[in-house]
Amino acid sequence: MPTRTALITGITGQDGSYLAEFLLGKGYEVHGIVRRSSQIASTTRIDHLYQDPHESNRKLYLHHGDITDAGFMVNLIRDVQPQEIYNLAAQSHVRVSFDLPDYTANVTGLGTIRLLEAVRASGIDTRLYQAGSSELFGTIEPPQDENTPFHPRSPYGVAKAFAHWSTVNYRESYDLFAVNGIAFNHESPRRGETFVTRKITRAVARIHAGLEQFVYLGNVDAVRDWGYAPEYVTAFWHMLQADEPRDYILATGVPATVRDFAEVAFRHVGLDWREHVQIDKRYERPAEVPALTGDPSRIKAGLGWEATTKWDDLARLMVDADIASLQAGNDLRSTP
Repeated sequence: MPTRTALITGITGQDGSYLAEFLLGKGYEVHGIVRRSSQIASTTRIDHLYQDPHESNRKLYLHHGDITDAGFMVNLIRDVQPQEIYNLAAQSHVRVSFDLPDYTANVTGLGTIRLLEAVRASGIDTRLYQAGSSELFGTIEPPQDENTPFHPRSPYGVAKAFAHWSTVNYRESYDLFAVNGIAFNHESPRRGETFVTRKITRAVARIHAGLEQFVYLGNVDAVRDWGYAPEYVTAFWHMLQADEPRDYILATGVPATVRDFAEVAFRHVGLDWREHVQIDKRYERPAEVPALTGDPSRIKAGLGWEATTKWDDLARLMVDADIASLQAGNDLRSTP
């Protein structure tokens, strides 16, 4: 069987790194886009996958580029000829999107339509996965499913709405196999340090080690549906193997508050979260999203995918990973 080729935008992110591992394990040739940086640390999550360009039977190829460069995207897709494309590139921090609305729209929203147009213009036979977000739903009461209307409450959510409908439009207009995976929050030890779950678990590791005393959070009443990122990337792949292109909700269906997550994380090391969590209003959003909980019934019935790691096990898993990392000598510095 000929080797399948996949292109991943955002390969250096949490999801991109797990997806690259998954596809390489299936024998794919994987191409990833890496933004040029003088900092080697930008590829930290995929350094263990690196293959020297001189190696025989090489399966991983990295290309310096950016989804904001339309010409680059057209040329790369033409040259690589991928059978599958996974668009994971985004400015994905919701709170930061209020500070960088223009940049967020350019990368997260317009980046998607540049990619779709590059696929259309190249004329290649490929399948495209677009990474959607539960932030599309905003204040709409949970549980949210594929028929729930959108009401985004941040520049990030608005940009994702643009990306979502652009994907639908190109699917219907040009008969592209293009799908949206509306993923609810999914976390891991590779999650960025400023995201609330990882911020909590890193703080737990440091507080447990006696290196600091407090972690500062915003709205601890916010309800989210947290799953485990390595499981979610398998859903991305299943969606591109389907007979017909269809959009799906990716979620556990189990809600928890930020307070719940913090309580379990601290309790895992024998600490009381109330003694170590302080509220800082600076971390609250101008427009809050009170509750997000997905209904994954359609993807379970249609593709057989189900998230098995729920939020409480995830909290303990991430705490253990951050404690192990700290004991190994890694500097888990306090996150502002």
